[in-house]
Order: sequence, then structure tokens, then C-alpha cells
Amino acid sequence: MGLEKTFVMLKPSTVARAMIGKVICRIEDKGLKIVAMKLTCIAKEEAAELYAVHKGKPFYDALVQFITSGPIVAMVIEGDEAVKVMRKFIGATNSKEAEAGTIRGDFALSNQKNVIHASDSVENAKMEMEIFFAPEEILSYKRADDNWIY
Repeated sequence: MGLEKTFVMLKPSTVARAMIGKVICRIEDKGLKIVAMKLTCIAKEEAAELYAVHKGKPFYDALVQFITSGPIVAMVIEGDEAVKVMRKFIGATNSKEAEAGTIRGDFALSNQKNVIHASDSVENAKMEMEIFFAPEEILSYKRADDNWIY
């Protein structure tokens, strides 16, 4: 247990569907803190680094093409066991298996257009954060309810 940071990305289909605010609201309502955020486009090199674990798989090229097809929102989220909480909170990768009440369960259109990416481990979160953020871009501040949560 303890405070940790994780990387979260809202995918191009989420931005195109004007759902940024809906997803961010749910993250903040969960008690998690956004400590870095930017709207940006991913270069193919960044996509290759982000999805290196999938290189060689049948869906890899389509994944890179999709994630570079439009703007994304990259975020660093901080909270108690942030990686575990975000992974549970976003729901299963397969949108057909994502439970109602999760972000993917409520908003996903397909496996690829599943709204959101969240790091699956603390180690991957650090690597993914470094792709999109310089250390000085990750801020520290107190939420008004920090003393209630921790």
C-alpha cells in the first residue's frame, strides 16, 4: 500500500467523441489526483516504445496506426495503489468483458476503441511516464480532501 504514480492515456477515439471530461471526472471522483496532463499526438516512434511488448503480434500494426491517428490525452495519476486502482477501475481490455460501472464497460466501442490505457505495473508506469513527460512536468500538490483519504 502507499502513494504511487501511474500512466493513463485517453485514446484518439475518446478525444474524437468529446469524452475527455467524462473520463477525467470519474478519475477525480474516485479520489485519484492528476499530477500531469497534456493533449498531444503520438509519433510512430513513441507508439512503438509504448507498445513494444506487442511487437510481432497480429494486431500490432493496427494498434500503432490507431493510436497515432489523432490526439490523445496523456496523464500521470497519483493515489494510494494507483496502478491497481486504475486497472480495476478501467475494466477489462476486451470491451465485451468489461463490467458496467467501469470506464470501458460504460464507454468502450470495441477492443481497440476501448477508451483508455492504464499501466499494468509500477515498472511499466515509470517507463510509460518517461515517454510523455519530463520529470519537471509531473507536479505535486494537495487535494482539498487529501487529509480525508490518506
